Amino acid sequence: QGRRFASRAIPHRPEGRCFPRELMKLTGIGLYTFHEAARLTGIPVRDLRRWLDGYAYRDKTTRRAVPVAPLWESELAEADVDGISFHDLLEARFVRAFRQHGVSLQTIRLASRKARELFAPPHPFTSRRFQTDGRTIFASTMQESGETELLDLVKSQYAFQKIIEPSLYRGIEFGADDAAARWYPTLRSKAVLLDPEIAFGKPIVTDGAIRTSILAEAFQAEGDKQLVARLYEVPVASVEAAVAFEERLVA
Repeated sequence: QGRRFASRAIPHRPEGRCFPRELMKLTGIGLYTFHEAARLTGIPVRDLRRWLDGYAYRDKTTRRAVPVAPLWESELAEADVDGISFHDLLEARFVRAFRQHGVSLQTIRLASRKARELFAPPHPFTSRRFQTDGRTIFASTMQESGETELLDLVKSQYAFQKIIEPSLYRGIEFGADDAAARWYPTLRSKAVLLDPEIAFGKPIVTDGAIRTSILAEAFQAEGDKQLVARLYEVPVASVEAAVAFEERLVA
């Protein structure tokens, strides 16, 4: 059957109407289809599904399918939802950075498990503590897994900071528990925000809390940013930021 999820969430509940019970249970953790997550992160849907849903390969000897578990348990794992959460979304960005530098999925899986044991949060790579302790965790993990060809690279603080680029953390605001609480996805700007507590985590303009997709679609229909700003009671700058953000997603 697979998990089901309606991708377009309503940012404000109309009077006299209720959200489906399933969605009400999931408020506060963010909801994204895999295609939405791919647009927001630039990670192919196929990779996101392998990391979050797991996959299977056929053993050459037995010819049987061998299942491979997800890299971590999604916050939506127990829900009848075909999508990922806010923390899953941010965690996947770090996995891509590791993979781009040649770190195997096996080592990423072991490092994630070890970090969860040390830090406790289910999404350790996006934890504020990982910024300081991540290098040590990966170095010890590579020694255990035998993946020594990258060990010197990881042991170097400078090199590890190149893998975990500052831009991965830039724009993330942390809560009291050191877990990511919200994300400003545009570098050097706080005009657009992803907050799992608002609009199911869909991109919104910070000033007005209206989804960027709604403002961009309104501008396409009206062709007048000032009119759209008046209709939705947001600054013109918010409409401009929403349009620019949505255009970057499809570029």
